Amino acid sequence: MPVPLAPYPTPPTPFTPPANGSQSQLVCSGCRNLLLYPVGATSVCCAVCNAVTAVPPPGTEMAQLVCGGCHTLLMYIRGATSVQCSCCHTVNLAMEANQVAHVNCGNCRMLLMYQYGARSVKCAVCNFVTSVGVSTSAAEQKFNS
Repeated sequence: MPVPLAPYPTPPTPFTPPANGSQSQLVCSGCRNLLLYPVGATSVCCAVCNAVTAVPPPGTEMAQLVCGGCHTLLMYIRGATSVQCSCCHTVNLAMEANQVAHVNCGNCRMLLMYQYGARSVKCAVCNFVTSVGVSTSAAEQKFNS
């Protein structure tokens, strides 16, 4: 006895990108690669790992930071005070541009970023501690670690 075949489902209408070709970006939820997608898309399929990442609602302003634990690029909603890395689970402090300042390392001259109000900042490259702020009596010192 022949088995009846079900009709093929109607394929979804393909997404047509806006005429101006504007794109946005987000970080893949699977492999953490940076993905470009056309504005208006609701989700993005990664070509590397095939993970489907949901696109935040329109108007959501995003920011990026590099994880202090594993150096993975993290993307988060602007205004968040901290961001937990999904790779190494480090909780990273997220600061707005007006909450940070810059100074060159006193040893290797690497540009360092630190929070306003800090008295010193340790270089991640050479471990040198550079004094910042009002007090200059505590000169730079080598940090033993």
